[in-house]
Amino acid sequence: MFRTSTRPTARIALSAAGCAAVLGLALTATAPASAAPAAKTAAVSAPVAKPTDANGRYTAQEIHTFLETFYGEHGPGDFARAYGISEQLKEKVAASDGFDVLLCAQNEPQSIDIGPVTTAQSARVGYATVTTHWGENGQSTAAFEAYVDLDATRPIQLLDTDCEATG
Repeated sequence: MFRTSTRPTARIALSAAGCAAVLGLALTATAPASAAPAAKTAAVSAPVAKPTDANGRYTAQEIHTFLETFYGEHGPGDFARAYGISEQLKEKVAASDGFDVLLCAQNEPQSIDIGPVTTAQSARVGYATVTTHWGENGQSTAAFEAYVDLDATRPIQLLDTDCEATG
């Protein structure tokens, strides 16, 4: 026994349109360059994501956004710890048993604030004070400096933390 089924005509029309679009892309991709000058022009004029600094450096705002995302409310998550820090900082983290170098603490804070970012172009870093709030209501605070590489040709990463910088 065989069942027969019918497709609604809207699906058939959509399928035909989808096939035509795919076929058109395939024909454009296999056609000689002279046959599709519009496609070649469109690819060249597509916008390229660039840092807002004309010298190829991350801006203070970009660094601030990165640090806010990296630290979140209670500290960096597993993904940030794996991919958001430099190789040198990974070594420093591995060598500090029982102490979280990224938070300059041993526990998870109640909340985290990121201060204004300073960019030191001669040192090729941007840095900000990270304030962690502790206690039941976050009334106790601690602060440290977080450093980010300014070079926008590489993915933005945390380079180092200085737990003694702010006292």
